[in-house]
Amino acid sequence: MRESRWQQVSYAEEPLILVNPQDEPCGFDSKVNVHAGDGKLHRAFSIFLFRDPEHVLLHKRSAEKPLWPGYWTNSCCSHPRRGECNRVATARRLQQELGVCAQLTYLYRFQYQANFLDVGSEHELCSVYIGALEDDSQLQVNQSEIAEWDWFHVQDVDDWIARSPDSLTPWFKLEWQVLRARHAREIGALFTDVDADLQRRHAVGQ
Repeated sequence: MRESRWQQVSYAEEPLILVNPQDEPCGFDSKVNVHAGDGKLHRAFSIFLFRDPEHVLLHKRSAEKPLWPGYWTNSCCSHPRRGECNRVATARRLQQELGVCAQLTYLYRFQYQANFLDVGSEHELCSVYIGALEDDSQLQVNQSEIAEWDWFHVQDVDDWIARSPDSLTPWFKLEWQVLRARHAREIGALFTDVDADLQRRHAVGQ
């Protein structure tokens, strides 16, 4: 059985970065304010970790999460805080949620807005990253953020979305569709040297 821990790493007052649709910073606000009502557009990121080109790590969000508790989603997702670039924020969050380090490849950025009942909303300009985690023996899952996790075959994820879309977060479904349609090459390149130059060009740091 792999190790787990409980550590609070998310706070209502942590300062997030407000942006315009061009990803230009236009202020800061607390996490609780940014997600209230229909939400304020802010920077975010989503990470997909693969152990090989056909198996992806997904997790079930903790019941303590105010938005989409108990829903399944990608390997890791969060927000850069005031003063952080995505490179620093993604590394921090991988450690906080999963206890691992991974070299990440930036794929694309997109904007979306989704409401969760009458509790609040996500309104994000979200950068999407992929990385390889061939050895998951060092995983130390943070139970304050993650209720369950597992590796899933990509075809099983496709079937899951078709069968039970309401069990998955809205951003995950949007991102997965793009990954499957447009980024198979980049995912495969995580496990070969053939496209090393491609990975370097898209290395995290945007």
